[in-house]
Amino acid sequence: QVQLVESGGGLAQPGGSLRLSCVVSGIRFSAYGMYWDRQAPGKEREFMAAIFSDGKTRYSDSVKGRFTISRDDAKNTHYLQMNNLKPEDTAVYYCRTVSGDLRWWGKGTLVTVSS
Repeated sequence: QVQLVESGGGLAQPGGSLRLSCVVSGIRFSAYGMYWDRQAPGKEREFMAAIFSDGKTRYSDSVKGRFTISRDDAKNTHYLQMNNLKPEDTAVYYCRTVSGDLRWWGKGTLVTVSS
């Protein structure tokens, strides 16, 4: 059974930083691409960042240059370092992995950016 568990959310001030973690079990972690999505209140879930098994990364335009995705295959964990946070980054953040037509998400962690 594939499980993803996020942590690291919370309250941050504008311009501040947070680091999210996602621990994954039930798959051969090193072989899979890992993703972060977010869903703001009243909006659809949207893609934020991806890191593939070869270490290549991809970002949405809204977070490029501010957020960094990374992975530690020895710990079955991937991370999202979020810097220069803005109020519009407030959302529930979900980690995700994919295999063919299958998708798995964690339950999410809430990030609130407010002064």
